[in-house]
Amino acid sequence: MKLLAIILSLFFIVPIGNASENNGVSSLTPELQLLLSKEMVQLKKGMNQIMDAYVTGEWNDIVPIAKKMENSYVLRQGLSQDQIHELHSKLPKEFLSLDEKFHYYSGMLAHVSEKKKAELIGFYFSKMSETCVNCHSLYATKKFPSFKPNIEGDKHHH
Repeated sequence: MKLLAIILSLFFIVPIGNASENNGVSSLTPELQLLLSKEMVQLKKGMNQIMDAYVTGEWNDIVPIAKKMENSYVLRQGLSQDQIHELHSKLPKEFLSLDEKFHYYSGMLAHVSEKKKAELIGFYFSKMSETCVNCHSLYATKKFPSFKPNIEGDKHHH
């Protein structure tokens, strides 16, 4: 079982950030990196499930998924005080802020899904997606190279 976790971590470990950034994620213990990776896999799965339920009008199916996302799949469950301290001391404040926003939007999504407010479901799902993109563009450009800044392409030419 341990070997399976190690092998899976090689595929899903979140290589975070650019070489010029001091983001702290790579300095987490391997155990916390694995937990973070598992969290990201679950969040991606949840986002896909929410999209499926949203476009088919299955509002009630969104509620439990969004609540799980609000309360976290892995990271907020069963961490020791030392692990919590490590996360808060090694992860950048902006990373933690984006994480907090994501979980807030998840809670709001659960709430508006219970009320069957289609427009607000779309709004909060969009805000969650935007938070993912912001975080990945700041901290996961190795894993998602499309988010790497294109210095030449960003220059304005006439």
